[in-house]
Amino acid sequence: MKAAVLEDIGRLEVREVPIPEVSDDSALMRVEAVSICGSDVRILHHGNPRVKPPTIIGHETAGVIVKVGRNVKRVKEGDRVALGADVPCGQCRWCKTGLGNNCSINYAVGYQIPGAFAEYMLLPKLLLEEGPVTPFSERLSFEEAALAEPLACAINGLELVNMGPGKSVVIIGLGPIGCMMIDLARHFGASKVIGVQRSRARLEMAKFYQADVYIAAAEEDVIARCREETEGEGPDVVITTSGSVEAHEQAVEMVAHRGYVNLFGGLPKSARPMQLYSNTIHYKECFLTGSHGSVPRQHEKAVRLLEEGVVRVKPLITHRFPLTQIHEAFAVMESRQGMKVTLYPHGLPKAD
Repeated sequence: MKAAVLEDIGRLEVREVPIPEVSDDSALMRVEAVSICGSDVRILHHGNPRVKPPTIIGHETAGVIVKVGRNVKRVKEGDRVALGADVPCGQCRWCKTGLGNNCSINYAVGYQIPGAFAEYMLLPKLLLEEGPVTPFSERLSFEEAALAEPLACAINGLELVNMGPGKSVVIIGLGPIGCMMIDLARHFGASKVIGVQRSRARLEMAKFYQADVYIAAAEEDVIARCREETEGEGPDVVITTSGSVEAHEQAVEMVAHRGYVNLFGGLPKSARPMQLYSNTIHYKECFLTGSHGSVPRQHEKAVRLLEEGVVRVKPLITHRFPLTQIHEAFAVMESRQGMKVTLYPHGLPKAD
């Protein structure tokens, strides 16, 4: 089969490799669609302690089960399944209490478990027993189902800020996650959704999602405007879906008393330290949290929301490439010319 093998940092090579052999406790998935995540770009250029080249990365994926081991009960041949990334070990206190994304081992598809930049992917025993493997119906395309993985992470972020009916929400960063957050915040009952974005091009793309207010961060005083849009109180919830330390600082400064801030977007190692006046938290009695990854129940919820059309992801898929053009696909991703870049290991799908 063809696979894009990460040979070393900075070196990704499309070549022929053996199709993985299925054991009694594993299954084989034909990869129909796999999207490139920002973490894939970081792994390619900077590596990751959990990724040992040569290996196959890629974790935002969906496909069809084509072979199962005789002991496998969770999936059967012909099942359409979407995969999440984080795989609980099933043994530590975090995994046993449903918080496997906090596991110290932190198994993940495309990290310790070879990923989906390939025509076929092996689903090992641990992934099938403990991980996010969610069947979906033909109402959902493979390329949409692949985006259940980042949507599950967005669900995790909104759960951590106790998102609920009647709350005002500011989303700083309107890339794919930020746009998903607009639909998701509505689903959770947000009374007002405010989107903030520095890039004018992305701001215009994000207007499809019809937030109540859009703010161009490079042209306006973000904090003042967000307070103005919330009757001077500040928003009840602020989510930073951009990898910007300035956004993190603005979020704490603008949030309402007893409000919640979720630092969703991670920062590069080169970022300066966040400058935080702790008395702001003290006197506001506000809550500051981070979030990363998701757990299997959130991935299942993400798939159901996609099937029901509650969260719309098809408009986010701006570029499509066959696997053989993965270098061009990564170049588009890194240039930020669009939103989501999706690869098709068996060739581009027919136009609708």
